[in-house]
Amino acid sequence: MTATDTSRISISAHYTGMVWLRHGLSASAFATPMGRIAYAALAPINALLKRLAGANIDVFLLQRHQVIDAQLSELIEQHGVTQVVELAAGLSPRGFRLCQRYPHLRYIETDLPAMAKRKQVLLQQLESCEQHQVRSCNILHSEGEDSIEAILASLDASQPTIVISEGLVNYFPLAQIRSVWARIAQGLQRFPQGHYVTDLYPDLVEHPSYRYVKLAQRLVGFFTRGDWPLHYRSSAAIEQGFSEDGFSQVQVIDPADCYGKIAIPQVNTPTMVRIIRAKA
Repeated sequence: MTATDTSRISISAHYTGMVWLRHGLSASAFATPMGRIAYAALAPINALLKRLAGANIDVFLLQRHQVIDAQLSELIEQHGVTQVVELAAGLSPRGFRLCQRYPHLRYIETDLPAMAKRKQVLLQQLESCEQHQVRSCNILHSEGEDSIEAILASLDASQPTIVISEGLVNYFPLAQIRSVWARIAQGLQRFPQGHYVTDLYPDLVEHPSYRYVKLAQRLVGFFTRGDWPLHYRSSAAIEQGFSEDGFSQVQVIDPADCYGKIAIPQVNTPTMVRIIRAKA
């Protein structure tokens, strides 16, 4: 695997695609045989985590997915965002759902070539709207047609725009993904409003279920044939890091703060994921 090969990431897309389907967020067309196998294989581990830690992988995935959705809806409805670029979209149904809900939205999903091709065929079968597109993108490329820069340059510079990523950033060492964040911040500066929304798993060593976080870290690494590093030790460190990467405003959202405000799974233990909402 080369330094710019991110193909291992798409494997996890099959599992998450099945999670969205099992919890009513997706259509059966988004599920795959590999996803069904992975979901069944992890069922005993999920049950064990639920009993020991009070939450399992599905809970973490659903919390981050629905909190990101809530941020996007607010930015679209209250801040006039009309363009969305989703990085490493995989088999996420988000673009399909949002384009049905907001017909005026220009939504560009991106992924590595094989997954992008597969997603394009799927959306054609579902007869998604014309403004819902799929493009090939490698986030580590800073030049060329498949770079984030090229995709942002193809959009209407007069329109408020969001870049989002989910289940992506913790596959990369912090120094490497920070260079991507800096490029996103710079690329978003050409728009009247440029927003970035992502999830991030911090290294919360004081978390009461930290040993189970480390177990999940090893599981993800095993299934994706690579590392899954945790980034930053606190919300303050996250804010400082994103500010240093070129974002003028940074908000760190704990899903627990959204309990009772949006429909997400609630757990009695502290949460493990954070949602970052940043403005260039």
